[in-house]
Amino acid sequence: MPELPDLEVIKEFLEPRLVGQGIAEAEQLRPLIVRDLTGEGLAAGVTGRSISAVWRRGKFLILDLGPRYLVLNPMLAGRLHYAAEGKRRPGYAAVLLRLAGGQEVWYTDAKQMGKLYLTDDLNQVPGLAELGPDALDPELTVEQFAERIRPHRGEIKGVLTRQPFVAGIGNAYSDEICWRARVYPFRKRTALSAAEIEQVYAAMRAVLTEAIEVLRRRVGVDIQVEIRDFLAVHGKGGQPCPRCGTRISQLKGQDYYANFCRSCQPGTLIRE
Repeated sequence: MPELPDLEVIKEFLEPRLVGQGIAEAEQLRPLIVRDLTGEGLAAGVTGRSISAVWRRGKFLILDLGPRYLVLNPMLAGRLHYAAEGKRRPGYAAVLLRLAGGQEVWYTDAKQMGKLYLTDDLNQVPGLAELGPDALDPELTVEQFAERIRPHRGEIKGVLTRQPFVAGIGNAYSDEICWRARVYPFRKRTALSAAEIEQVYAAMRAVLTEAIEVLRRRVGVDIQVEIRDFLAVHGKGGQPCPRCGTRISQLKGQDYYANFCRSCQPGTLIRE
């Protein structure tokens, strides 16, 4: 699932290549993906319009067609591709945008869970208006973080992924943040001390910032490729912890899995 670091780097890649470009053609290949909130249809609604800005809000990517928007929520398996005109169609292609300059932007989705919204009002996009501050918002201080987290009583890993709390963190980076903060991911927020909350905040900032720096170096033009091999614990079940050498544990839930180090992040596996 693309999270804040992935989408931030994709945004940075697309912005200088898309801004100022007109959309010459739009093709909808998988109707389930597109949510047209204008009533015009995707092709009629965007063809001939110019892209004035590309920006990210949490785990949403937004193309500003002023006064209209294409809002992408890639969910679990959504990916964007940027290619020269005529390049072979990628698998699971759902939407094509052909730019006036000849380049193409493809959206693919193997699970068909992601959504692309066409709207004139961003408040119509489910979940967008309810987002909390971005996890890397410079104005989100440690004091504000502590205040915002206080009403949440669940497990800290789950709290970090609640988008109305802070926006942009999902399953992978919540694992990394908990590991960096040395906090057991299934401890209840109410069991964390003020010092531990500060550790989680500092870890959140550091982990996300460092991930963006790594992805800037490695993603390049292949923005559809999800790079996670540099992460410390997520996806590394059974491997040695890079901090202490203990075997990394993996716990599977209904729609996620969590990785953590029993030594660095002590806690009980009994869910209270």
